[in-house]
Amino acid sequence: MRILSGALAVLASGTMMVTAPQASAQALEIAPHTPAPVALNWADCGDGMECSKLTVPIDWKRQDGPKTQVDLARLPARDPARRLGSLVVNTGGGATIQPVRSMPSVVSELTSWFDVVLIDPRGMGDRGSASLVECEAPPPGLTRLILRPGEKDWHTHARANAAYDASCHEAMGAAYTGLTSWQVAHDLEALRAALGEPKLRYFGNSYGTVYGQAYLESFPTRVGRMVLDGVADHTRASMERWLLDNALTEERQLGRFRDWCATGCALGGDDAIEVFDELLARARRTPLPAGVRTVDEREFLVSVREGLAPPAWPTLAAALRKAADGDATDLARLLPPAHEGRGYTSGPLLCHDFMPRVPGYRSFLSIESRLRAAAPRIGWIQGRYQVARCLGMGEGPSYPPHPLRAKGVPPVLVSIGDTDDNTPNLAAEHMAAQLPGVRVVRHGDGHAAYLMQSASGLGATCLRRHVHDYLTAGTLPSVGARCPGDLVARIPRG
Repeated sequence: MRILSGALAVLASGTMMVTAPQASAQALEIAPHTPAPVALNWADCGDGMECSKLTVPIDWKRQDGPKTQVDLARLPARDPARRLGSLVVNTGGGATIQPVRSMPSVVSELTSWFDVVLIDPRGMGDRGSASLVECEAPPPGLTRLILRPGEKDWHTHARANAAYDASCHEAMGAAYTGLTSWQVAHDLEALRAALGEPKLRYFGNSYGTVYGQAYLESFPTRVGRMVLDGVADHTRASMERWLLDNALTEERQLGRFRDWCATGCALGGDDAIEVFDELLARARRTPLPAGVRTVDEREFLVSVREGLAPPAWPTLAAALRKAADGDATDLARLLPPAHEGRGYTSGPLLCHDFMPRVPGYRSFLSIESRLRAAAPRIGWIQGRYQVARCLGMGEGPSYPPHPLRAKGVPPVLVSIGDTDDNTPNLAAEHMAAQLPGVRVVRHGDGHAAYLMQSASGLGATCLRRHVHDYLTAGTLPSVGARCPGDLVARIPRG
């Protein structure tokens, strides 16, 4: 997962998924009745927060069975006299509470009107919390299958992922069986009841949008106002079609980088795609010199992919310029590490939701050939990047993608970024089209736009005004509303 900036990197992680071809039997079931509200015991926990724990069943279909706990944190409304109620927030990418501790400005303005209640998904939690489960084995790097495309390396990666998954299962124990967004949606409903709110008011970013989609299906009559930003589409039943959304979005992102660079960047007056094509052709003939090492064709593609998130555009432009002049050292520095770092249970959760089964090596090669035909420059490598997340994961609970069934829900506000290739904007459009009465705001920024605009101190931007007007007064933007790229406009040209 690409770094966005500072602590917000955590918000963006774990959002690129692969889909499975089956509909979920679990999703088709009628949701259990909301449990009787329980009291939440809030206590000061530093950084202006009050913390509590929500005790929930491991499996909401067996409410009398074993229990687990979910971490909560509350940032109280600044002015109780103006308080409009509680707003539940999940920032996606694993934990929510710890990233907000590091950068409270991502949600602080919302406390002008609401008690902002942060909820961590199962297996994640606040610092020092028993709810935070760390897996002993780290996940293998997601670019490994791109850099090493052979069948032997495919199976090596699968074994490394299996060890990671097994260590998460061992660390989490019986609670591992509750790792799906269907269960998390029911945790959200229990939280709504515990807060005493008649309807759920929810802001979901990135993977938090998956929990939102599950809630819309399971509790349509309990939906109040819901904002989904940086949508991870859980509605594609076809794995290949979902991968195609990823591939096409990434291919277009290269064009957006070129357009940004055309008005001034380290490449001078050179067309960025022409520079890309020339360097790729060179790397195919012989690896590019990079100091004491070289950069081959696949390493070149991975490096460029790592630089296509908008905040990294200046770095990518400078690296391409240097490589075109004969030194690919800076491109080599863009290559990610061999491992993804510390292992948490967000990996198995993602795979249970999006890909409980992975195609075999030969079957995937057929899919990859079609991705390459559709997105021949760089988008096609997204197939291996996504499959690498779940290849080798053991069987577990599952909540596979399926068309969204959310009849009777009130209008939902969906934010879609033109330069969001983290949760592909093509996939977000596909999800939004299935929501009755949905109102979409398009904007020129990338992933986690609302949170990152808030953290950047941009003030009352177009996107933030739409979100605040909707959450506070239910005011919807006009059909076809579009906002500028306020963050992209501030990217230094280098």
